[in-house]
Amino acid sequence: METITKRLLAVLMVIGFGLALGACETAEGFGRDMEKLGKSIQDSADD
Repeated sequence: METITKRLLAVLMVIGFGLALGACETAEGFGRDMEKLGKSIQDSADD
């Protein structure tokens, strides 16, 4: 039983790390989009 628990924990950790990395990539992309939007707003305000 102990071996099964360790394997299950290891699998859950790998899945958790995968989700965390995916979330970071999504947040980075969102940040770039917001930066572009802000630049567009600034450029139109300067005109």
